[in-house]
Amino acid sequence: MRVVSGDLKGRVLKAVPGTSTRPTTDKVKESLFNMIGPYFTGGLGLDLFAGSGGLGIEALSRGLDQVIFVDREGKAIHVINENLKSCGLEEKAEVYRNDAVRALKAIQKRELVFDYIFLDPPYKKQQLVKLLEMMDKEGLIHQEGLIVCEHASDIRLPEKIGKLVQTRNEKYGIIGITLYNVDAEDEGEE
Repeated sequence: MRVVSGDLKGRVLKAVPGTSTRPTTDKVKESLFNMIGPYFTGGLGLDLFAGSGGLGIEALSRGLDQVIFVDREGKAIHVINENLKSCGLEEKAEVYRNDAVRALKAIQKRELVFDYIFLDPPYKKQQLVKLLEMMDKEGLIHQEGLIVCEHASDIRLPEKIGKLVQTRNEKYGIIGITLYNVDAEDEGEE
């Protein structure tokens, strides 16, 4: 597992030991960032099921200013911190051990709004729709922002969740990627 592009291209990242996490493959990561970037001119990101931190670190390497990493596993938090340190990114990151719902509530209290949110939950415990509903309700994504969902390729997510509208759905073998952004037509209709 490595950083695919940007300032840290080629940097090797540690994986979380065991089978509790499933890192995004370099090929899928490259395709994903080509869809959404491939490079950024600043912005704030959230890597909600961070695992080893690969997606958030890739986003930082490609130009995001800061990323908040959240995972509920202690082993994952340890590996995220090691990867951030080896990449020299500690100043651009916040790392929290928490479950996704509690993390979103804490983020909402801080009134943070993101440019990019990466969701890669365990496939067996899929709660993407619930999390997307929370993000929509709390307004956690900017008007021009993007939510990236990684899931099993046989999962079909709703076309619309509140103000969030699905803009793209791609399959890479057993992996599916679905993108959402805020529907400009809905903005202002309260």
